Amino acid sequence: MTALIDLGEFGPGFTEDPHPVYAKLRALGPVHRVRLPPPVDHHETWLVVGYEEARAALADPRLSKDGKKIGLSFLDEGLIGTYLLTADPPEHTRLRGLVSREFTPRRVEALRPRIQQITNDLLDAVLPLGRADLVDSFAYPLPLTVICELLGVPELDRAAFRAISTEAVAPTNQESEYAAFVQLAAYLTDLIEDKRCSPPADDLLSSLIRTTAEDGDRLSPEELRGMAFVLLIAGHETTVNLIAGGVHALLTHPAQLAALRADMTLIDGAIEEMLRYEGPVENATFRYAAEPLDIGGTTVEAGEAVMIGLTAADRDARRYPDPDRFDIRRDARGHVGFGHGIHYCLGAPLARAEASVALRTLLDRCPDLALDGPPSGWLPGMLMRGVRHLPVRW
Repeated sequence: MTALIDLGEFGPGFTEDPHPVYAKLRALGPVHRVRLPPPVDHHETWLVVGYEEARAALADPRLSKDGKKIGLSFLDEGLIGTYLLTADPPEHTRLRGLVSREFTPRRVEALRPRIQQITNDLLDAVLPLGRADLVDSFAYPLPLTVICELLGVPELDRAAFRAISTEAVAPTNQESEYAAFVQLAAYLTDLIEDKRCSPPADDLLSSLIRTTAEDGDRLSPEELRGMAFVLLIAGHETTVNLIAGGVHALLTHPAQLAALRADMTLIDGAIEEMLRYEGPVENATFRYAAEPLDIGGTTVEAGEAVMIGLTAADRDARRYPDPDRFDIRRDARGHVGFGHGIHYCLGAPLARAEASVALRTLLDRCPDLALDGPPSGWLPGMLMRGVRHLPVRW
């Protein structure tokens, strides 16, 4: 019988720094039966912590993202509708195909000048102050502004929207999570209806409303809401944490920061190492065994939940020697920071573009950037990896 490991027993320190726990688990084996810590009380799942096993599981069609296939129903699907992260082929193939027609690399590349302008404007506002919370003043508003403009979302009350979106991906309790999804569903429903009744625009959401495949297929109102949800929420929450986490990694590794400042052609490799070393998504969303299968020598029975540890896998010494060392010259290719397989992050090119512009400009304009205290407010739960506050000075 497989021993059950209660992750809640590791206390608050596990949220702040889960890496030592994942290292202990990897030393014992690549797959473990665990009980998740609060706010997901008493939920048991298989947790994959080995790199090769995680990469294989991410691409295994026997692990379904659609809980309905085994009789499960979920809060987000009930309120938002089916979306890419909760669909399997052929439904997933269809949905991704429709959005990929409009969310193209060319559209992302065309955003670079606007990303640069938003970055400059944010730094213009904050640099005279000499110090700031990097999350509040820069890492949060940059990707939120970009994704809202890309989708054609009117300027939001950022403080209110931040509270709702963060609660959806890193809930403090089930009641607040439910309230966040209710608010998001109502907002997105009204937004889509407003766009449908307005003159055609060239933003991504308007394009998705109009887009039609060769066979005449198009997104239903519920599918549009689900697509808007995943693009709006995942499209900024992950990038906030990538920028803030990347800056924190650089500021706590002075030799690496100096190397990057001396040679900014290292920026793209540095971003890949940031994704490997402290990626913004700690664990992939649940998968469910559609049939019995073997993962790393462990038998997972049909219907059982599986959580794939992206953070844990990317610190596996079998794949990345000396994995706890942050090294911007490391060949970090193959990391699973954006997932792997058919569910590989649709917004990865946009996140990389935003991080590249943001970090390059921040380091250029703040030559003496330094921490102004410890980061605080580590996001609860096991989905997102990031902090609410990162004080810096210059």
